[in-house]
Amino acid sequence: MRIVESFLTKNPCYTAGEKITVKGLMLHSVGCAQQSASVFTTGWNDEKYDAACVHAFIDGNDGTVYQTLPWDHRAWHCASGEKGSGNSTHIGVEMCEPACLKYIDDFHFTCEDKESAKIVARRTYDVAVELFAALCRKFDLDPLKDGVIISHWEGYRRGIASSHQDPEHFWTGMGLPYTMDGFRKAVREKMDEGKASLATGLDWI
Repeated sequence: MRIVESFLTKNPCYTAGEKITVKGLMLHSVGCAQQSASVFTTGWNDEKYDAACVHAFIDGNDGTVYQTLPWDHRAWHCASGEKGSGNSTHIGVEMCEPACLKYIDDFHFTCEDKESAKIVARRTYDVAVELFAALCRKFDLDPLKDGVIISHWEGYRRGIASSHQDPEHFWTGMGLPYTMDGFRKAVREKMDEGKASLATGLDWI
């Protein structure tokens, strides 16, 4: 896993400077046909862009993680629900989606080259597992504990996020077997492996 610091220093969320006590991690996918993280890190790094801000993007081309906020910074990644906002408790990470997608509406799309698209989807999923394992270690989080690792869609169902259906809508639309329960288990397994890739060089994340 390669992490590149690319803070959105001009974004109003960054300049607000609010901090959180990290209680969990929320997984997103971007909801558009864009597999290049640099498009977001460039476009969102603007004082006029006040619509959103996340902690990191996972690039679909090579799996690089672009960290766009300090991990304990309060982001604007999930809005709010009837019980509050996951922005105040959870780190938000976006997975980029394949460029070949054509969205029909907010949650449905077509794809003319599913084999290539699945390669992108598997790449971002695998890196997300590794990143979330490292973040769980950093913040002493149990990925299998209720509410620690959730998707945007699960956040909505818990009353702490807007009604987006990512990333489940993306995995389902791609015909992939991924689920959030499976993702949480994969993160736990990655933590348990104790590989040098997790123990070396990640203390700074």
